[in-house]
Amino acid sequence: MLSVEKYQKAFTSYLKDFIIPKRPAGLYQPIKYILKIGGKRLRPVLTLMTTEVFEGTFETALDAALAIEIFHNFTLVHDDIMDDAPLRRGKKTVHEKWNINTGILSGDAMLILAYQLFENYEGDTFKALTKLFSKTALEVCEGQQYDIDFQNRNDVTIPEYLEMIAYKTAVLVGTAMQMGAIVAKASLEDQHNVYEFGKNLGIAFQLQDDYLDVFGSAESFGKQVGGDIIENKKTYMLLKALELSKAKEKATLLSLYDDNATSANEVKINKTKQIFEQSGAALATKQIIENYTQKAFIILESMSISSDKKALLKEFGTALMNRTV
Repeated sequence: MLSVEKYQKAFTSYLKDFIIPKRPAGLYQPIKYILKIGGKRLRPVLTLMTTEVFEGTFETALDAALAIEIFHNFTLVHDDIMDDAPLRRGKKTVHEKWNINTGILSGDAMLILAYQLFENYEGDTFKALTKLFSKTALEVCEGQQYDIDFQNRNDVTIPEYLEMIAYKTAVLVGTAMQMGAIVAKASLEDQHNVYEFGKNLGIAFQLQDDYLDVFGSAESFGKQVGGDIIENKKTYMLLKALELSKAKEKATLLSLYDDNATSANEVKINKTKQIFEQSGAALATKQIIENYTQKAFIILESMSISSDKKALLKEFGTALMNRTV
C-alpha cells in the first residue's frame, strides 16, 4: 500500500489529465476552477486506499474516486450559493467569481460528469457503484434540506443535528470507502463495515469542521472563520451551549442568533465564542469528535483485513480528528 501523500499525488495527476470540454467556456471554466483550487481530496484518497486495503489495485478505482471528488465539489458549488458564502478554500466561490446562474448550471454539469465516470466499469461493478452513488446523492440533498430547515427553527435537537450531518457529509465519506471495496470486489459484509467505518469518521470530520469554523484560522482553514455563527447555523456547539449555559448566557446566545439582531459580525462572533468556551460546549464538541472516531475504530476491528492495514486506517482517522485545516 502507498502513503496518503502518494495516493493524493496519484489522484491529483489523474484529475489534471481528466479532459473537461472547452466549449461553452461559460459552463466548463467554472468546473475547471473549482476542481483546480484544491482541497483535502479526502474522499478520493479514501476510495483509492480502500481498494488496496481489500487487495485491489488503486489504479482500477481512479474513475470512482474522480466521480466522488467531482460530485463533492458539485455540492460545494451549490451549497455556497445557498449559504451566500464568499470564500471556498481561500478563493472566491464560483457564484462570486461568475454569478449564481453559472454556479447552478456548472454544478448540474458536474453531477452529470460524475455519473459518466461510472460508465468505465463493467457489469456488476457498474451496477453496484451507481446504485450506491444514487442513494448517497439523494441523502446528501436530504441533509442539505435539513440544514436549511434548521435555520428557521429554534427547537432543533442534538440528535436531529447529528442526523443532518450524517446525511449531508458523512454518508459521502462512507460511500467513498465502500466504492473502493466494490471495485476491489470485497465481500458484502466488508463493504457494509467499511461504509459504517467511513460514516462514523465522516461525522467526526464534520464536527471537527464545525469546531474549526469557530476556533480555526482563515489562512489554514480556507474559509471564513465564524461563518456558521454569522449565518445563524444550528451547529452541535451552539446546541450544546444552549443546553449547558446558565439562563443569562443562554438568553445572550438566543439574542445573538436572532435574525433581527443588530450586532456587527465581529462582535457577534467574539461574544458567541466566549460563551461556547465558558459553557463547556467547545470542550464537549472535541469530546464527541473523539467518540465518533472511536466508534469507527471499533467497527474497523470487525473487518477481515490484516492488522497493518487496520493500523493504517486508524492512523488516518486519528489524523482527521486532530486536523487544523
